Amino acid sequence: MPQNYINPNIPIEKHMKTAWEITQEVKTLPKLHNPLLIEGLPGIGNVGKIAIDYLIEELEAIKLYTFFSYKFPHSVFINEKNLIEMPKLEIYYKQFPPKSKKRDVLLLSGDIQPIDEESCYSFCEEILKIASQFKCSEVITTGGIGLQHIPEKPKVFCTANNEKILKEYLKKDMLVEKEIFGIVGPIVGVSGILLGLGQKRHLPGVALLAETFNHPMYLGIKGAKEIIRVLDTKLKYNINLKEMTQEILAAEKEIMKKTTEWASEMSQATAAGTQAKKKEASYIG
Repeated sequence: MPQNYINPNIPIEKHMKTAWEITQEVKTLPKLHNPLLIEGLPGIGNVGKIAIDYLIEELEAIKLYTFFSYKFPHSVFINEKNLIEMPKLEIYYKQFPPKSKKRDVLLLSGDIQPIDEESCYSFCEEILKIASQFKCSEVITTGGIGLQHIPEKPKVFCTANNEKILKEYLKKDMLVEKEIFGIVGPIVGVSGILLGLGQKRHLPGVALLAETFNHPMYLGIKGAKEIIRVLDTKLKYNINLKEMTQEILAAEKEIMKKTTEWASEMSQATAAGTQAKKKEASYIG
């Protein structure tokens, strides 16, 4: 039976304001070898979520924890069975045979992010407690960099919370861009705060950020592929990207068609706006 970490001695009103309910989904906690934590939650193009969900599927990872909070967005999803589903935040784990020499991993995924600053910080603190419990020596966060056009081959940029780990990811074979300062602005949400709070705990961490189209309906599948490619180069999990299903590839083709139309519309709207400003400016002075 799942184990609920909420303290029954604390009034429910207090939990509603501050606590995260963390439910253990396995009977016995695994003993992980030299693990790291990889995060991928919704964001620009859902790049991180797509990448980590694909890793969870390919690695056949096991669900370890689920999270609930009264600070979740006030909405539910409708599934394929026409039934509602609550928003989810989950941690999975993958344990490799000792002879494989591969690092065990915790994978943080979900279909939402905490909706305000306080809940984002408190959620990240809970995640880092779990990382500490399993003796994780590294954290990797993922996300997207929003562009005004659809990138043909998305670039992956990297930043970190200390120089030593950054150098590891900037090696030539890692396929990561060397410069990020002045290109990427603040990293908002869990992807950034996990690194910041990890720095306070002396837990090394990097963020892998892939270029994607900045449109709310666009899915950054190509950017997610590039992040997985970088992760696999580093971690040697032997993820075969060619095994992506025909359904996903067909969806990508359809999305590319739609987003090309969106990009064209945005370009026309921008041009019209610029022209309007020029006309407006001619009346000044």
